[in-house]
Amino acid sequence: MAGGVWGRGQARGGPVGALTLTALAEGIQASQGQPARPPPKGPEPQPELKPEAQPGRAAPATPTAAPEPGSPPHGQEPAPEGPQQTPPSAWEQGALADLALYMAACLEEAGLSGTQATALTLSSALEAQGQRLEDQVQALVLGLLAQVPSLAEGRPRRAALRVLSSLALEHSREVVGALLPRSLPPDRAAAELWRSLSRNQRVNGQVLVQLLWALKGAAGPQREALAATRALGEMLSVSGCVGATRGFYSHLLLALVTQLHELARGPGSPGAHKGWAACDRGPPHGHSSCAVEALKALLTGDGGRMVVTCMEQAGGWRRLAGAHTHLEGVLLLASAMVAHADHHLRGLFADLLPRLHSADDTQRLTAMAFFTGLLQSGPTARLLREEAILERLRAWQRDPEPTVRWLGLLGLGHLALNRGKVRHRRALLPALLGALGEGDARLVGAALGALRRVLQQPRAPVRRLSTELGSRLPPLLDDARDPVRAAAVGLLGTLVRRGRGGLRVGLRGPLRKLVLRSLVPLLLRLHDPSLDAAESSEWTLVRCDGALRWGLLEEVVTVAHYDSPEALSRICRRLVRWYPGHVPGFLSQTQGYLRSPQAPLRRAAAVLLGLLVHHSSPRRFSQDLLDSLFRDLGQLQSDPEPAVLAAAQVSCQQVALLARAQGRGQGPRFPRLRLRRRRARPARPPPVYPDSPFQRQSRAGRWGCSPPG
Repeated sequence: MAGGVWGRGQARGGPVGALTLTALAEGIQASQGQPARPPPKGPEPQPELKPEAQPGRAAPATPTAAPEPGSPPHGQEPAPEGPQQTPPSAWEQGALADLALYMAACLEEAGLSGTQATALTLSSALEAQGQRLEDQVQALVLGLLAQVPSLAEGRPRRAALRVLSSLALEHSREVVGALLPRSLPPDRAAAELWRSLSRNQRVNGQVLVQLLWALKGAAGPQREALAATRALGEMLSVSGCVGATRGFYSHLLLALVTQLHELARGPGSPGAHKGWAACDRGPPHGHSSCAVEALKALLTGDGGRMVVTCMEQAGGWRRLAGAHTHLEGVLLLASAMVAHADHHLRGLFADLLPRLHSADDTQRLTAMAFFTGLLQSGPTARLLREEAILERLRAWQRDPEPTVRWLGLLGLGHLALNRGKVRHRRALLPALLGALGEGDARLVGAALGALRRVLQQPRAPVRRLSTELGSRLPPLLDDARDPVRAAAVGLLGTLVRRGRGGLRVGLRGPLRKLVLRSLVPLLLRLHDPSLDAAESSEWTLVRCDGALRWGLLEEVVTVAHYDSPEALSRICRRLVRWYPGHVPGFLSQTQGYLRSPQAPLRRAAAVLLGLLVHHSSPRRFSQDLLDSLFRDLGQLQSDPEPAVLAAAQVSCQQVALLARAQGRGQGPRFPRLRLRRRRARPARPPPVYPDSPFQRQSRAGRWGCSPPG
């Protein structure tokens, strides 16, 4: 058969076409001791093969010198020793590669350029030498790898790449095993060979499966896993290659995400000692960038370009590569896929379930994060019984590891989004309320977010949550952690919005008490250094204004954005008039903020205290309360911030005026005087506070907008 093939075509300008495969093999075998390229007999046929420029191909690589016999090619490591055979020498690699290249060129001359024809003919040539093709795959691949950089574009290079594809058709495992060691450190020739395998639709699926097994079998910073990650990035970057992943797409996606977790936890990871900043949306570096690019190519090639865009806008790729933010990145990826790539959710969900019980922490935690994120999809969550999901999440709540408990709380929050899960409220609420006392900010934030989602559902338990949160929520409004403080204020606003019907009809229930207890923190948090907490406080006060019909919307917005003492004075006057019995409590809460480590809060507390005193009746102040106010304001006389000192001096004058008015008002009372209410008390001059140097920063700067004026 081989002779017939060669008999139908003549190699132009050389004797190769006239030879049989056996004669060619014997001729190459007889040339031992001489350089592998060029062949010792006859003119070199490669220049005679007319190169043809192919559209879209890159410029040929710079030719490199042929390696010396017995030494590996320049810039590459020697092939790893296999247990079954001795590593081939450089001459053997070159001879076999020459044989394969001549044969592929002659086949193209004969009009037989298919991958299978090349594989059959190459196998026949080796059988003529008494060898088997599977025993020489490594030598052939290494020989091709050494020759590709020196081959011209067109027919010679096409012949070399066709030989590689013919080897991978039947021996993909051996081809991958020979190429992987040459892919790390990055090698241009190896990258070109990976891309050529990706373009061949008959072999790319087999090669991708072998790379997947190499990645899963040696996960982490091991050389084989790193090389497999780089090879996957090269192959998936070729248009149309992702279609070959049908049947193992979800496996490949999870393997790449898990590999990112392994790299992030490695000792050489740039994020191993600190988390990436949320605002740092640039690409990660090193090996992690290869895994990220492979993930992007996998998603984009399958129509998930919007997933990639969402991840870039949210800084998700950076989070995936960070040691302390990887799971947050997984949650962002799952959310983006729920929104824009739901055709893969069922497969992902099914592949995640076995990984939830993995003994490897990286696999288990990555699977848990993906499982938690996919619960946002109602159709996907219905693949399991509701009781089974709830029991799994409650089991995570009992785990000693805070990260697992955090993921469980997030899962409960996603479960609350599904209306069909509301009947599990009795089991869901105790876990969420109990997590509010955790010391980990992630756990508290997740519990607050889940409770907010519960309140957004129909028939939300407003009355029960108002009672349960009456003692738990106020301390969180002053929490030292900015995200927790902002989330707690937002939860209060949601609770007020859902319970506004009861507040409007004047119910004296737990929600009304909670609102009045939170008024002072909300007013002062309008000046919170955390922009999220300040905006959340403004939003919640607006909700309170609408529910309780204060009519103070303009004043609240003015204080929030302009720090206006006049607007705050109008708010205080109405609060004192509507809630006179709560004035001592308002003053006591305000005194606590005078000792805040944050200067904007100390100044805001001094101003609020002075305005409350100015609008209050002297009869409601005891001597102990006056002494306490004098003492706390006096401590601010040595404050290092001039704005705080100036505000404290003005408020101290108001306390002194009230004490003086209280002294004048003491005397015998005349109960028969019916016009006592109309008797005007001596007017106390209103306080005048200087402008505040602490103005809320606008978010316009985040988008590069300059402030007006």
